[in-house]
Amino acid sequence: MNRGVVAIVGRPNVGKSSIFNRLVEEKAAITDDQSGITRDRLYGKCEWLDQTFSVIDTGGIEIKDVPFMDEIIAQAELAMDEADLIVFVVDGRVGITNQDQDVMNILHRTKKPVIVAANKIDDFNLKDNIYDFYNFGVEEVFPVSAIHGIGFGDMLDKIVSLLPEKKEKSNADAIEFCIIGQPNVGKSSLTNAILGTERVIVSDIAGTTRDAIDTPFVRDGKNYVVIDTAGIRKQGKVYENAEKYSFLRAIKAVERASITLLVLDGSKTIEEQDKRIAGYPIEANCGVIIVVNKWDLVEKDNKTMNQYIEKIRSHFQYLSYAPIVFLSALKKERIHTLFEEINKVYENYTRRIPTNVINDVVLDATMLLPASMFNGGTLKVNYVSQVSTAPPTFVLFVNDGKYLHFSYQRYIENQIRKNFLFDGSPIKLIFRKKEM
Repeated sequence: MNRGVVAIVGRPNVGKSSIFNRLVEEKAAITDDQSGITRDRLYGKCEWLDQTFSVIDTGGIEIKDVPFMDEIIAQAELAMDEADLIVFVVDGRVGITNQDQDVMNILHRTKKPVIVAANKIDDFNLKDNIYDFYNFGVEEVFPVSAIHGIGFGDMLDKIVSLLPEKKEKSNADAIEFCIIGQPNVGKSSLTNAILGTERVIVSDIAGTTRDAIDTPFVRDGKNYVVIDTAGIRKQGKVYENAEKYSFLRAIKAVERASITLLVLDGSKTIEEQDKRIAGYPIEANCGVIIVVNKWDLVEKDNKTMNQYIEKIRSHFQYLSYAPIVFLSALKKERIHTLFEEINKVYENYTRRIPTNVINDVVLDATMLLPASMFNGGTLKVNYVSQVSTAPPTFVLFVNDGKYLHFSYQRYIENQIRKNFLFDGSPIKLIFRKKEM
């Protein structure tokens, strides 16, 4: 479960994007010595020990008249408004500047917890430089080096300690599913068709829904919560601050849902943005159903549906386990088939396999096709145990995880799917070295 959101802010050229990249362990943000490179917020996930939280990178804040600065400040303020905690990055080699003080004045107004990361402290002799930053009135300043990864353990311990405690779901007995997709694919129309009411504004103008909207309801004696979200545009086509704010709302909705309905416009071709959006539920480890909406607008014969399914399977190869539902939200056609799949996927998402049964399947699979040598050794699976559901998570105790090739992991997952009902649900495999 995601613990919360951390925003990284500061003046230009102090290393915010480098710290972001270090936290999310990927080169997601552009880093350059030229100030002002990061103009839009970037989002990522950080895992520390057994805790997970979201990270937002922001453009450098300067209180002066430079190109795009009003937009950068607005973006940073939106990020800070959404965040549970703020990491204020400063240049540990330079000390406090007037611009740093301007940024801190903004941070004080947010009333959010703030920790200071004094970056570029990659020399032990520079460590005393951090004491100057206590003049900001903060409790703790962390000397770090984004380039060398120094000091991040202590800072992450502090971040996790300050984030909100995990909360139990308010609708613990309900199936929570969210609806995502590009603007104007009919997400709000689908919400209305599901609820049988005009609960959500529906418009032909792309981008009407701004925030994620939760609506509990009961259908056939079962409790559900549907979460409608704003359409997710291409990064380069997002201009309005409110749309950037709604983007994060959509991502957070995916993270707290058990199932995501990925809505496509059946009357149009599948686009690259559809494939990008499909990555969000995969990252969040939630169930997925692909919904082809506006099917009433498509000229059909007895081959059309199968041809469209082939296109989907070709474009979304990484979602081969996701069921596909064709419907018309506007005409409320085939909505019942959607609920049949929602119920099946939720059952699969929360499925638990007896230990002796999963061991029989996996060990038989490894005997039938032993692993090839990789990294100087051959993987051997000794024992398997399911440790959790939602998603189904299996720990495989092995001789050494470094011998695991990704293709063999895929083989084991395919064998599990072949033997058990996990349609629509991701499967998480953890390979752990067996202690002697």
